[in-house]
Amino acid sequence: MQNQEPPEILKQRLLYKGRKFNFDVNYLRLPNGVEGDWECIRHPGGALCIPVTSDGKLVLVKQYRFAIQGRILEFPAGTIEENENPAETVKREIQEETGYRANKWQKLGEFPLAPGYSDEFIYAFLAEDLEKLEHPPAQDVDEDMETVLMTPQELEKAILEGEVVDAKSICSLLLAKPFLSGI
Repeated sequence: MQNQEPPEILKQRLLYKGRKFNFDVNYLRLPNGVEGDWECIRHPGGALCIPVTSDGKLVLVKQYRFAIQGRILEFPAGTIEENENPAETVKREIQEETGYRANKWQKLGEFPLAPGYSDEFIYAFLAEDLEKLEHPPAQDVDEDMETVLMTPQELEKAILEGEVVDAKSICSLLLAKPFLSGI
């Protein structure tokens, strides 16, 4: 069995402090003696929900993302704010992003988003018993998105045909699969 001892952190440098994440470089000594720099994005985590309407449709958003210079299909999600738990985050985000409120919630699981360079975890929830809000909260001013309704089969087909769907949504769909009919 390989040595499970963690690396020793010899030096840490914060290179960037942003509004959503920080970026640091850590000089490490691995258990085998090798030393070097490892970069890491420090992120408070995100919460995502898979909203399901009474007729079995999934509520997604199609959102512009600067990093890929295009629109991407995603489930409603957001960054966990300071002193907020993931359930609070996702209950806020579904209303802001889609104009729906869910009355039934179930945690599906959690997973690291990109552990090769970030400590961000995504907390996934199933949101059911939806009601459309008469006066939904305003979307964040820096968001450009539209609400899209799809059946689970339509979403799976879009993923398999290469439509741009983000990884956290694909992973969360897999976690929700036992609770969705027809896929």
